[in-house]
Amino acid sequence: MMPPNLNISDTHLVLIPSYNSGALVYDVVRAARRYWTPVWVVVDGSTDDTAAGLRDMAATDAGLRVFALPENNGKGAAILHGLDLAAAAGFTHALTLDADGQHPVERIPDFMAASMSTPGAMVLGVPVFDAAAPKLRVHGRKVSNAFANLETLWMGVGDSLYGLRVYPIAPLRQVMHGQRWMRRFDFDPEAAVRLCWRGVRPIDLPAPVKYLPADQGGVSHFNYLRDNALLTWMHTRLLLGFLLRLPVLLWRRAG
Repeated sequence: MMPPNLNISDTHLVLIPSYNSGALVYDVVRAARRYWTPVWVVVDGSTDDTAAGLRDMAATDAGLRVFALPENNGKGAAILHGLDLAAAAGFTHALTLDADGQHPVERIPDFMAASMSTPGAMVLGVPVFDAAAPKLRVHGRKVSNAFANLETLWMGVGDSLYGLRVYPIAPLRQVMHGQRWMRRFDFDPEAAVRLCWRGVRPIDLPAPVKYLPADQGGVSHFNYLRDNALLTWMHTRLLLGFLLRLPVLLWRRAG
């Protein structure tokens, strides 16, 4: 039974993309349900049988919905699938939450409250790392953050890669349906930059991040070579787009 103070909304939902997250996804979903209704999960072609387990959970929980894609298309593609369904159901905002246990579900109400008070903005999580965080990833994200801030003329993107966020659904769908990128690991940074270009202001909120070891169920699909190449190509495209938009961005900043 859900606690009596559970936050319930018909405008804001929690959207969790999941790919081969193992049993950890069940813990994440249960925890998210303690803090919010509704919670939607998009299973992105997982082969670990978690889709069936999640459907079993949803069968006894009206606040949980599960959608299973037939094949793996990437995090961004899974989120877009959920956004399209959410928009059709009348939702206006979605909080994205990773299924691997890295994000603090207890921060969901705070992020949702910030979004509800400023619905035209996007709420971006800024990670607070502990000693277990891989140094290479902690320092490596600084490069992506520097590019994202340049590409937005320092509009205030506190972190370009952290996936705990609340997005206004309409502009994000317009951005994603307008081009074929942002379907995989490039989703988070490109979403932040392109929404800034559209005038969607970022609100930064700190949130701890956990990197769970394998013996605690931790799963990582990050591939240093493949995903860093993807980020390099993404920032090359964004820099070109930035130069084309520079007069508008300067005018907007001056105003």
